Amino acid sequence: MKIAEIRELSTKELLERIDAEVTILDQKVINHAISPLDNPAQIMQQRRLVARLKTELRQRELNK
Repeated sequence: MKIAEIRELSTKELLERIDAEVTILDQKVINHAISPLDNPAQIMQQRRLVARLKTELRQRELNK
């Protein structure tokens, strides 16, 4: 998901997306602990996406 797409989301949609992506990240970490993923870089990509979403949310809070 690109930053332009993130900025188009409403604050409510952004919060919902953060919850969903954190859940996916947690599941990937658990699955990787049990049996290694084919592409462990997916965890890093997921973490970065969550960080981008949280950064946009924080910027909106500061701009109010």
